[in-house]
Amino acid sequence: MSEIARVAAEWHGDTPVAVVQGEVDASNVAELGAALRRLVTNHSSELIVDLSPTAYLDSAGINLMFSLGDELKARQLTLKLIIAEGSSIARMLTITGLDKTYPTYATLDEALSA
Repeated sequence: MSEIARVAAEWHGDTPVAVVQGEVDASNVAELGAALRRLVTNHSSELIVDLSPTAYLDSAGINLMFSLGDELKARQLTLKLIIAEGSSIARMLTITGLDKTYPTYATLDEALSA
């Protein structure tokens, strides 16, 4: 993964949580996508991506979230996103409709209990 973005994996039972830190753009979106896809196992029913510590997410990153969500849906899995309320990323997801396409939550606890 490039220096501008990192994925930290946390596990809550069989649920992988990917905490994305830094900046996501066209220069690192392929690496990020590969890292996220590796977290999904045969025992997973969902993938939670925590974008609350993400400083920047460009259109390539938004497209990745749509693609990843579609791939998971085709496997009967769910993509859940954690977004910091009022952040620039939250505004981008609202503009693009990603927040209407895939469930978004303000906290990890909300995402896990939904």
